[in-house]
Amino acid sequence: MSLNHSPETHKNLIARIPKVTGRDLPEWFEAIDNGPAFLRCDERVNWLADEHGLSHGYASALVHEHELHRRAVRF
Repeated sequence: MSLNHSPETHKNLIARIPKVTGRDLPEWFEAIDNGPAFLRCDERVNWLADEHGLSHGYASALVHEHELHRRAVRF
């Protein structure tokens, strides 16, 4: 998955997610894990935005952060 915004913007989006959404990252990661098993990240982003009423920017940041977290846990 390519990052559609700068690393600094990504960091700022991730930092604001709990305040903007009322949910912490682990809760969002659980929602992504329990959601549909999409093969492509952009499908996951669209589902997250549609299902949870998030902007595309926040949904994209969450999916990207989730992928980073999964890779870190795996190794």
